[in-house]
Amino acid sequence: MLRGYEVFGVLVLRLCFFVFMKKILMVLGFAFLGCSEENEEPRIEVLNILSVEIDGVPVASIIPVEMPLDAKFTIRFSQELDIKSDFKSFISVLNRNRESADIDFVFSDQNKTLVLKPKETLRGFERYTLVLRRGLISKKGGVLAGEKSYIFYTTNDLVNKFPGISDDELLDKVQVQTFRYFWDFAHSSGMIRERNTSPNTVTTGGTGFGLMAITVGVERKFISKNEGLERVKNVVGFLEKADKYKGAFSHWYDGNTAKTQPFSAKDNGADLVETSFLMMGLLTAVEYFEDADLKSRVNGLYQNIEWNYFLNYSESLYWHWSPEYNFDLQLKIQGWNEALITYILAAGSDKYSISKENYTKGWTRSGAFVNNNLYNNVKLPLGPDYGGPLFISQYTFLGINPNGLRDDYVGNYAEQCKNHTLINRAYCIQNPNKYPGFNSFSWGLTASDNPTGYSAHSPRNDLGVITPAAALGSFAFTPVESQEALEFFYYKLGDKLWGEYGFRDAFSVKENWYAGSYLAIDQGPIILGIENHRTGLLWKNCLKNEIVRKGMAKVGLAYF
Repeated sequence: MLRGYEVFGVLVLRLCFFVFMKKILMVLGFAFLGCSEENEEPRIEVLNILSVEIDGVPVASIIPVEMPLDAKFTIRFSQELDIKSDFKSFISVLNRNRESADIDFVFSDQNKTLVLKPKETLRGFERYTLVLRRGLISKKGGVLAGEKSYIFYTTNDLVNKFPGISDDELLDKVQVQTFRYFWDFAHSSGMIRERNTSPNTVTTGGTGFGLMAITVGVERKFISKNEGLERVKNVVGFLEKADKYKGAFSHWYDGNTAKTQPFSAKDNGADLVETSFLMMGLLTAVEYFEDADLKSRVNGLYQNIEWNYFLNYSESLYWHWSPEYNFDLQLKIQGWNEALITYILAAGSDKYSISKENYTKGWTRSGAFVNNNLYNNVKLPLGPDYGGPLFISQYTFLGINPNGLRDDYVGNYAEQCKNHTLINRAYCIQNPNKYPGFNSFSWGLTASDNPTGYSAHSPRNDLGVITPAAALGSFAFTPVESQEALEFFYYKLGDKLWGEYGFRDAFSVKENWYAGSYLAIDQGPIILGIENHRTGLLWKNCLKNEIVRKGMAKVGLAYF
């Protein structure tokens, strides 16, 4: 047995060991967990961002106004920064391709404020992101807790992307490049592909524009007259064997088989509006080429269309019919929209004509299509508020000259075309949604592709997407404003917008998106609108046609 003093000694040793171990654990805890003797809970220093400014404008997460290309970034922190840190690893200014700009770092306010200055100017009309990453530390060891991102947009740059040329040379260049879509990229049948990603899907309305573009190509000596006539006859041969519905054509066909390709679930038969765009192109080509065989074949196609069948026992024409679904889509063709040409051609038929009453009660809705309100101090004669997408005042008037054209409701259709365009432009300049990329040179809302699909863009459906065809297809109505837009799109945005077949379909600075697509119904108004501005070629030939003149006279359209 242990004696009393031995037991006491053991207890003392154990107590000393316990105190020693406690000290060791406290030291270890302090070293690894940042604990103190008073508080053993871990304590992490936090580096906070007090404010961020881009060129003096405070930023929360997205800055809605366009920033200059030499903008500087001011970031204020809660603690003094460790200036020996590798700031390039933790702070970046990234473009849409996630490439970082080369920047200088300047410190002030006892190293609590950091100013970033890009060494080179940023790219114009680009979305950038200022990124501050987790791991950035202060001199006292404070750590930025999580990544912070700030999105901003740059204004356009002033650098020309291509050498300057005369106005006429630029118009020539745009026309010949756009013509290639309708000539080089046409299907082997001669029909026009719906878009540049459509191997065999060909479009009737787009083909109508393409036929008119061929006459421009001949006139401007891009191709010979014999080449143009042969191509037009190839198209007629395709149409003669294509599926038809009461003589009318479908929206889309398979270019290899001439069989209908449904546009949507129940749209698998006739599309009367697309048929009218096709026939407008064919009748214009007939007058330009003055070939008896072509005229006979085209007139045969036209006169076999049972236009009045599409009244469906009503006062209005109907847009769609198919053997399977009849008139189930129930879409009446009523104005104001792009389909004035449909009523003109339906009235010109020898056997299947519609009446003046169909035009008055169906198309004009007894005058209900009149607007006459002011938008941005410009009077809009017809149509919905702000006029809708610009194509509705373009398509018919690619062939029909609006200058001096009147009826019972409109004194001069040129006013409709011009004012609709000016209202659209003024809206873009006003830019109520504060989208980047809109200005007095970069404007135009119409139907086109967009980052998520396709939409009929307009002031009432503004998704921040500019479509070059809107401004350029209006050249004959607003030549000064359209020329300004043309020069901007070509010289300032040409590195992003100009391509194999002219201007790409659309762009959105907000979404960092520039289309890779070309669409027949957008390329058409560009080449044709420019030609009518320059020479009136399409107007002259379309209005020479006796069917067109007959239809216009019957519905009460005349020139003063």
